[in-house]
Amino acid sequence: MKTVIISGGTDGMGRETALRRLDRGDKVVVIGSNEAKGRALVDQVSNPNLLFLRADLSSVAEVERVVREVSDRHESVDALALFANRLHRRRVETVDGLEATFALYYLSRYLLSHRLRPLLDASENPVIISVAGVGVTAGRIHWDEPQLTRKYGQVRAQLQAGRANDLLGVAFAEHGGGRARYVMYHPGFTRSGLDSAENPLVRGGIKLLGRFFARPVAESVRPVVEWIDRPPVAPLTAVDRGRPVDLALRTLDSADAARLARYTETLV
Repeated sequence: MKTVIISGGTDGMGRETALRRLDRGDKVVVIGSNEAKGRALVDQVSNPNLLFLRADLSSVAEVERVVREVSDRHESVDALALFANRLHRRRVETVDGLEATFALYYLSRYLLSHRLRPLLDASENPVIISVAGVGVTAGRIHWDEPQLTRKYGQVRAQLQAGRANDLLGVAFAEHGGGRARYVMYHPGFTRSGLDSAENPLVRGGIKLLGRFFARPVAESVRPVVEWIDRPPVAPLTAVDRGRPVDLALRTLDSADAARLARYTETLV
């Protein structure tokens, strides 16, 4: 039996990963912001090994609360699977004064990875799996205004946070100092989160495309489920749609990773 923590676990790939790991007898903690979806999952599986924690992970205080709750309940964590993300057509500012995409998609992953490190280190074979867009080279960190206060765009925000997650993996593997292996995984276009767009026309278009071109969720989560059982040996692994990613890619630059880590520490 493993202990698995899943952020963004009430929908899509996160939810499917939770179900697969419960089938294998694991203890699974699902973190999500939607109380109704979380309760529906709990009612559906009716499994004492499942715990749902409602939290808005775009809030630093909420992430810290989740870490305390997990630490109170568990002596170790075997796997941390990071899925949480949300699209925002217009710029949204969190309670901490941060751009919401940056806060949820990147900063929550940074905090969970680092704050849960003592529990991960207590596991025999720990792994962190961050599901994002590694291998994609579009987008960059806007060092002059990472919170996108002057020029916000939904795609711009998503790409920046995606590149930030790339650098998070690099920095964690190089300087995290823990036992956990870090896996960055880009599953490609998947039938997951297709109803998250705010604009109904965009949402309808994405769902239509997903019906014909997206990979089934069960197929996309298969590597995630297996990495929890058998983490890679290397401190850092990057996989883009089934293909290994060259860690010398410019979006995985060590100097940029260290720069982002320094900036992030000023926020938290």
